[in-house]
Amino acid sequence: MPEEDLVELKFRLYDGSDIGPFRYSPASTVAMLKERIVAEWPKDKKIVPKAANDIKLINAGKILENNKTISQCRTPFGDLPITMHVVVQPSLAKARPEKKVDEVPRKHICSCTIL
Repeated sequence: MPEEDLVELKFRLYDGSDIGPFRYSPASTVAMLKERIVAEWPKDKKIVPKAANDIKLINAGKILENNKTISQCRTPFGDLPITMHVVVQPSLAKARPEKKVDEVPRKHICSCTIL
């Protein structure tokens, strides 16, 4: 594929730092981008995605779907690199806190006074 057909992307993380820029084919899918982000994620960050499903990519205010290609998602800006924002959301199974079980049952007491 000729160099001029490649799309230059960089990914902005939650703390303002960037991953990239990298050049991709317009036929690359969002899922492929997420895999690359997980592989290139800086090790010194507090929040680290465990898998590509933990990442959401945002471009032009829209959350990108995994099955879409870059050419379907991007807005034409000429030769400028496109910055996509990365949001890390851990899977819901691990993020849900366990329900607290009260050892002492609650008593509902009415404190109304009739005059």
